[in-house]
Amino acid sequence: MSTRSSGSGGVVDGIRVDLRRLHESWMELVFPRQRGSGHSVMGKWTPNTTSGWIAYRLWSAVGIPVVAVLYPLALFGLMFRFYATRVDRVAAGLGVAGVVVLAALVWGVLTVAAHQVFSFDGFLAVLAAAIVATIAAGLAVVFSQVGGRLVSVVFAYPSAMTALFLPPVVAALVSPTLGEIILSGSDSLAIWLLDTVLTVGGLSEWLSEQYTLAGAAYLGMWFGIAVPLGWLIGSLVTLAGLVRPT
Repeated sequence: MSTRSSGSGGVVDGIRVDLRRLHESWMELVFPRQRGSGHSVMGKWTPNTTSGWIAYRLWSAVGIPVVAVLYPLALFGLMFRFYATRVDRVAAGLGVAGVVVLAALVWGVLTVAAHQVFSFDGFLAVLAAAIVATIAAGLAVVFSQVGGRLVSVVFAYPSAMTALFLPPVVAALVSPTLGEIILSGSDSLAIWLLDTVLTVGGLSEWLSEQYTLAGAAYLGMWFGIAVPLGWLIGSLVTLAGLVRPT
């Protein structure tokens, strides 16, 4: 009984610390010396004027619902960071050349299979996708090692998503069997995006009039998904770093 109470208390305390760190990060967007200042010699900065205190309190109050929305996303970021950290360790051990060789081997197997099953044009399409994916895998490692969270979010994560998504989608374009699995799901996803996310500014109507989801349009769609998805995952990992730096 006491063990269970102690465990639940630890979880609650951990959540409380997470929320405080996230709110302090919010406060530090406008005011100096807010995050982790309780352990510093100077302490947390506070205003010394009435108008300053009003602005301080208002910004703090606005941050409460913001933190309530961001914290669940930060928890997803912790999950992504768990796997990303392990991938980074493997990539660091292999080096750029090792990652490129590994990606070439993995997608090379797919290319060999495509040569046996598909037409020559289909084989060339898969080969080109494998080459691009291999280069993207190497770039993902390079960008992650350059340093700086912004570079990782903007370039490394989208490159990794491209390395993962591109060859299977290209293979699905030239394979009826794979196409039924991947491309039919792409149709459903495209319809959902047009009816929800892309309704802003009449963008869905313009896309429907200008493009038909076939052939290269599938590649454009998945590339358009892979890049923002990489940005999203990178942003969630960054948010997790604000909540739990280690």
